Amino acid sequence: MLIQFAFLNIPKFHKEFFDINTKMRYHIYLFRHGTTNDNAEGIFSGWRDVPLNAKGIRDARIVALRLRDKKFELAFQSNLVRSKQTLKEVLKFHKNVKVITDKRITERNYGTLQGKTHLEIVKKYGWKKYDKWHRGYETNPIRGESLKDVEIRVLSFIRNMIEIIKEEKINIAVSAHGNSMRAFRRYFEKLSVKEMCSLYNDYEQVYEYSIDA
Repeated sequence: MLIQFAFLNIPKFHKEFFDINTKMRYHIYLFRHGTTNDNAEGIFSGWRDVPLNAKGIRDARIVALRLRDKKFELAFQSNLVRSKQTLKEVLKFHKNVKVITDKRITERNYGTLQGKTHLEIVKKYGWKKYDKWHRGYETNPIRGESLKDVEIRVLSFIRNMIEIIKEEKINIAVSAHGNSMRAFRRYFEKLSVKEMCSLYNDYEQVYEYSIDA
């Protein structure tokens, strides 16, 4: 149980009244970039640097409103413009937030599937191969990443992020992507591989997690 103390009009601090080992709770605010034309048209985006469309800007503004009353001192974005545009909308309500770009949270590289529609892939290769490439944990599209590959790099990011939270005692926002978010949610929600692979990450939702430090 988390107990919060409000120190009001206390003239002198008596350390014997408090446990110096008491930990505080810090927060991670995870969200997906807004919709792009690739998303709307069922195209494998991957590392294609496509911007938000009109709906995507609205998605980002909804996320911004959800986070308007939250406090965070550091925000991470990927190297892709859709992540940066989404975070830009969020930061309209927040000042003096340091922003760091980290490729480890970028979207999955879909290799030769990038730029092609899901329907094209199904027609050309069949449902079985499509399902393995699209949601298989260890199956790599040609010249692309598997979900396991994405998870490995995201876990590296998470470990570093938690170190920062514990050292700096701050809250953090993360503007991520549909597939990189799977690894985040598996870690913090303790999901199985099967559960992670079947997740849907909404464009307008914020996923909040906490760390005691």
